[in-house]
Amino acid sequence: MKRTLLAFAAGCALSLALVSTQAAEPRTVTVARGLQNPWALAFLPDGRMLVTEKAGRLRIVAADGSVGAPLAGLPKVDAGGQGGLLDVVVDPRFGENRRIYWSYSEPGDGGNNGTAVARATLDGNTLSDVQVIFRQAPKHSGGSHFGSRLVFDRSGALFVTLGDRFSLKEEAQQVGNHIGKIVRITTDGQPAPGNPFAAGSTGAPAGALPELWSYGHRNVQGAALHPATGELWATEHGPQGGDELNRVEKGRNHGWPVITYGRNYGLGTRIGEGETRDDVVPPLRHWVPVSIAPSGLAFLTSERYPGWQGNLFMGALRGQALLRLQLDGSNKVVSEERLLTRLGERIRDVRQGPDGWLYVLTDNADGRILRLQP
Repeated sequence: MKRTLLAFAAGCALSLALVSTQAAEPRTVTVARGLQNPWALAFLPDGRMLVTEKAGRLRIVAADGSVGAPLAGLPKVDAGGQGGLLDVVVDPRFGENRRIYWSYSEPGDGGNNGTAVARATLDGNTLSDVQVIFRQAPKHSGGSHFGSRLVFDRSGALFVTLGDRFSLKEEAQQVGNHIGKIVRITTDGQPAPGNPFAAGSTGAPAGALPELWSYGHRNVQGAALHPATGELWATEHGPQGGDELNRVEKGRNHGWPVITYGRNYGLGTRIGEGETRDDVVPPLRHWVPVSIAPSGLAFLTSERYPGWQGNLFMGALRGQALLRLQLDGSNKVVSEERLLTRLGERIRDVRQGPDGWLYVLTDNADGRILRLQP
């Protein structure tokens, strides 16, 4: 009997320990609403938020949730399909230069368009010294696959993710253009020092552009720096299945459309050569057979949520969820949990605020900024 009681007590202790490591799904607090199809969220040092609306409006949301009028001075945006005003980031040296950067689909001649990046100085609620610092080449007609996440690395260089424009997917394997690429540029739009295909680089393919960082991408709409390694991680839309989470490797081929887990729309037939190849960087995780349509990406570094520090959070559009990915070490995903599914809303962006809380952006006609709290 004594042995049985001891075993029972040990089992109870183990059960309690297991329960204590599993945090309950957090509640959501609506910080702001009334945003029309918001695409990206960035925090200013004073706690205010910059929010882009896909139709071409950039707004400032105060800490109390009040939504400001659209800021004047943005270049013309070609809003349609997946195009519009897209990502926004704040310069790491904002306290000195007051600069912000945004990406958008820029109209061109003959109905063509392409992803562009602009910067400006933010003085209160006014933009000045607006400059376009980067343009995807070539421009192309259509409203799909602009990519468009912006991430500053630790050196102050800017990563820009660029989609394959859907019908130009074969160009993602060609290193002489910006189709299906990630580029790394300076804040003036020049190729950043240390890029893999810079002039004089050993082993650079013929004709490779010096601003390229990686190639073989389809449509990267989530990107973040790993807090420990400083490496760029990114989420990529597959076609019918085949969404990916990647650790983006310098100068490497990430496969699309030659190597992919995705399948052709409707038919379900294979795309390219197969799912793996020795010279192609494999994804850390992929989703088949149903696409979740991954979007914003953020690593949690704060201690606000017990047991979640170091986890990776990913928005899902089609999946209408916030995914929590637990990592083992620096580059292995060991578990996945889907949060916020009860909302029934597309999660477009996720960011850790300066207060340590997680904030998500919902993508609909009455889009909201939500704060997650235990």
